[in-house]
Amino acid sequence: MAKTKQELLNEADKLGLELSVKNTVAEIQAAITEAQNQPAETVEVATETAADNEHFAKAGKRSAKAAAETEEKIAKEERKAAGDTTPLDPEAEVADRRGPIPVTRPRIERRGKNYRKLAEKVDSGKLYSLSDALKLAVETSATKFDGTVEIHVRLGVDPRQADQNIRSTVSLPNGTGKTVRVAAFVSDADSKAAKEAGADLVGEEAITSALDKENLDFDVLVATPQLMPKLGKYARLLGPRGLMPNPKSGTVSTNPSQAVKEAKAGKVEYRVDKQSIVHLGIGKVSFGAAKLEQNANVFLSSLNSVKPASLKGSYILSTAISTTMGPGIKVENQ
Repeated sequence: MAKTKQELLNEADKLGLELSVKNTVAEIQAAITEAQNQPAETVEVATETAADNEHFAKAGKRSAKAAAETEEKIAKEERKAAGDTTPLDPEAEVADRRGPIPVTRPRIERRGKNYRKLAEKVDSGKLYSLSDALKLAVETSATKFDGTVEIHVRLGVDPRQADQNIRSTVSLPNGTGKTVRVAAFVSDADSKAAKEAGADLVGEEAITSALDKENLDFDVLVATPQLMPKLGKYARLLGPRGLMPNPKSGTVSTNPSQAVKEAKAGKVEYRVDKQSIVHLGIGKVSFGAAKLEQNANVFLSSLNSVKPASLKGSYILSTAISTTMGPGIKVENQ
């Protein structure tokens, strides 16, 4: 007598087979026959697996997959605690990483051929004298245009301290090589003198009109103390660009014509940044080493003169010279 479908399902359940009413009678009978023909050990393993799977959910934290991952994590932590850092399956561990590990080339290899050729002239482990460093900077200029020669001085100050926030001005004897556009925010009485001193934009009304249009066609703004309150509403425009007149930089003066002359002659402001470094352009490559050395010595003398009295320890930590897009050259502390 043929067995009913339910009877076949009951028999399959006893053998540990995962079958349901969705399976046809033929499929159920074939599965039972195959299970009965298997060796006894295989049937026992299948039965144990089926019994174990009854305790797990199909998905989520209680699934068989989650349990296996938890066991693997516990085993890994036990191996780490024992000092064994060798992965059980190195290939699987590498495959779990997100993407390939990037291989970073040295910075010099990422530069252009012309830069690498010039950089070979500089010994990165050597400290050059100021004179030799400037001669080498002129030789290693990497640009086709007349690049700027810059000096970078790392100081042992804390810029967050008010008395160590270095800021001053210096008049370079040979200028900076740049055409400086100067605006003079002065009254009508001082307009003529400021114009004769070389100011490019003069007058209260002319400058106010330009600022209203946010037209900042100048590099330095000079003002008299009496007119400074009128620049207050433009502080957010001028301040972030370093154009707000300031007594420390010499751009707020009772003698605006003299301030204009100094700005035109090469008077520049320098200040320490958040990393305690002072950066300043001391001229152009076309100046030659001799003129650049004169400018550099005047700047370093000015920098030493504003050393904070409260500073403990070294003031100048390191100095470097570089040109626009050129290699850096370490310099002996002066």
